[in-house]
Amino acid sequence: MLTVLGAYSWINIRFLLEGAWVTILVSVCSIILSYIFGVILGIIRYVEIKYLSAIVGFVIDIIRNLPLILIIFFTYFGLPNIGFKPDPIWASVIAMAVFESAMVAEIVRAGIVSIPTGQMEGARSTGMSYWQALRYIILPQAIKNMIPAIVSQFISLVKDTSLATIIVLPDLMNHAQIIYGQNTNYTIPMFLALAVMYFIVCYSLSLLSQYLDHRLGTAKKSGEVEEVVQGAER
Repeated sequence: MLTVLGAYSWINIRFLLEGAWVTILVSVCSIILSYIFGVILGIIRYVEIKYLSAIVGFVIDIIRNLPLILIIFFTYFGLPNIGFKPDPIWASVIAMAVFESAMVAEIVRAGIVSIPTGQMEGARSTGMSYWQALRYIILPQAIKNMIPAIVSQFISLVKDTSLATIIVLPDLMNHAQIIYGQNTNYTIPMFLALAVMYFIVCYSLSLLSQYLDHRLGTAKKSGEVEEVVQGAER
């Protein structure tokens, strides 16, 4: 009992919270970047721009079939060979963003493909251009369908930040290792603390996904699409 209490001393908890802050920082930066680039790459792959879509698809397939830890290694140890030497935090952000962008791009492409072709045809028949129809009609519907898959991918991203301990990222996992490395009796208590902290972060993302799905679902009332079309035409 004393061992457990000692493991959860204020000094250790504060040290874990400092690591949790780094985990959240890396996760948030990676999520924002991967969402932006993932949406762009997914659209490029969907619209089939000559040569560009094929090249983007080839690169995405390569990245998706590489282990994330290899991309982290390459970012931290490979980029310095071309004159760019990021610290562990930004090396992790770059690696995570690259990997997750490829994953999100496939989710986006699949989400757009899932929208019936009649939606595009109906939008074009009103006089909208292809890109207007994609922006105002297809994407809003596709994004709603993508939310569960994208959030699930981002939850995996949060957990995958622990892989960056291999490049000494001072994250939650790294700080826990330092604590139980000084006292092996703290190993189990530290793993329990890790489980609770990762659960809090990941479950919060799940609740956010449910909230967004509910809000977007209730927002789809009759006449909404027509108003969007009219606004685009204006």
